Amino acid sequence: MVKRSFISVLALLAAAFSVLSHAKPTYVDYKPISDVVKLNVGEVNTRSLSAPVITWGGDIATLLANGNQTQTAKGSIFDKKGLQLKLYREDAFVNQVKSYVAGETPFLRGTVGMISAAAELLNKDPRTQPVVIYQLTWSSGGDALVVKSNIRNAKDLKGKTIAIQAYGPHVDYAARILKDAGLSFKDVNVRWLPDLTGTNNAPMAAFYEQDVDAAFVIIPDALALTSGGNVGSGSEDSVKGARILLSTRTADKVIADVYAVRKDYFDAHRSEVEAFVAGLLEGEEALGKLFQNKTKDVKPYRDILAAAGKLLLDSEEATADVEGLFADATFVGLQGNKQFFTDSNYPRRFDALSSEVQTGLQQAGILSKPAALTKAAFDYGFLGAAVNVKAEAAKPRFDEEKVAQLVNQRQQQQSLAEGELFSFEVFFQPNQKSFSIDLYQDSFDKVVELASTYGGAIITVEGNSDPMEYLRAKKKGEQAVVLGRIKQSARNLSLARAQEVRDNIIQYAAGKNISLDPSQFAVVGNGIANPKTGICGAEPCAPKNQQEWRSNMRVEFRIIQVEAESDVFMPL
Repeated sequence: MVKRSFISVLALLAAAFSVLSHAKPTYVDYKPISDVVKLNVGEVNTRSLSAPVITWGGDIATLLANGNQTQTAKGSIFDKKGLQLKLYREDAFVNQVKSYVAGETPFLRGTVGMISAAAELLNKDPRTQPVVIYQLTWSSGGDALVVKSNIRNAKDLKGKTIAIQAYGPHVDYAARILKDAGLSFKDVNVRWLPDLTGTNNAPMAAFYEQDVDAAFVIIPDALALTSGGNVGSGSEDSVKGARILLSTRTADKVIADVYAVRKDYFDAHRSEVEAFVAGLLEGEEALGKLFQNKTKDVKPYRDILAAAGKLLLDSEEATADVEGLFADATFVGLQGNKQFFTDSNYPRRFDALSSEVQTGLQQAGILSKPAALTKAAFDYGFLGAAVNVKAEAAKPRFDEEKVAQLVNQRQQQQSLAEGELFSFEVFFQPNQKSFSIDLYQDSFDKVVELASTYGGAIITVEGNSDPMEYLRAKKKGEQAVVLGRIKQSARNLSLARAQEVRDNIIQYAAGKNISLDPSQFAVVGNGIANPKTGICGAEPCAPKNQQEWRSNMRVEFRIIQVEAESDVFMPL
């Protein structure tokens, strides 16, 4: 599971309320935002422009661009672009929406899901229509689903009770996991809470209740509940048997952090908005270099840690927490924004993500119908070139040798299903050795989409073979050496089929200009060892009919969480 050496301030906040008591949390109704925010639109205050930030690693770059000050510092990135901004932290999204509508700020800072939840209200007035202008990060470890011992995989969530913060970043996260498990919000009982963390009215607090089976929490809370990311011992703040089912280290393309701006401000101040976006790009670039060279650039590194600790965590001393926030976010920069907003083939692009999110919000009862989200249609390449920010080439994210060792070990222990998040199968014909796109496009599309969404998960491609030749030879009384040869031949065939499928999928994706990471895929040849017809004694059960016979000719895909074996994963 996710490891962190220590989380000082955040861990103390998480523990504080649990030490005080296990008082019953107060749940809330998850109403459409239009029921809690009135649309009394005010003119944007351009005399003193302010922009919200939230307690998240991506916002460290915004602060750096502002010169490590809440008010734009002279000589800072934003200052050089002619901007004067007052940054303020507002983690309660409903409060952000109120300020946005009133014109106190033209900006919204949230996830695609959070802004989508407000879009139905904000689109009612053309002035407040949100225009999404920039993606800061993907969450890649900062958020987690914690479950009790009665839940082994995502499908087990059916009929269970889940605690989630209303209007927070985890609503769309939950919707996506339920979708991939073949479920929806209608299949689970949701307890909505007003706070994200640190109070008796947050999901962590609800998780202590006996009738709550799972909770979406931030990672410090997840670590506390699971005795440091293992299995909860029941001591201190943990819950006995609790574990992290899935974090955004695995599901690293689900929660997208973005900025949006009011349409009236966007239309009247496009150059300032472009300057803001260019400043964010430059700030991300500068922050990345600062963390890379922290042993050389000691003072500026310490300065940003202290400034971010003060603004985001109320303590200049919370430097370790700031480093943790940084590690839990994947900054997308120039290449990521181009891909997110302009690449029509990218599975996790803005349009596809907002559609996916809004389907989940409709199921949750927060949207009555899809609410269009507008994007800025900026030329991000031009903006990046203007500030000399260059796109970086993608790098392998897994140690292929260690992945192979891990999968081989699990195969021998017959424990490949451990950590399985989702799985599905592709069937083929007798003696089939090729897998044309025409026949398997739907399955290939599903793999491409899952690989793009769960970038921190290993995908095993497991080939399986028909055992009939072996069983007939055994029935004839063939010698052991002959039976062994047949088994090995079946294993080789299953491995070759799995390899063929894996190569075809990567080639298929490349044909659509989607770059999959080959290191994410592990190929396995099960031969006749894992037949659908089951094992009778020590041998495969003989198929009783043609349907059972065909059922063994398959390739099975498993999406496996490997956070416990963190050394196979190499964060970018």
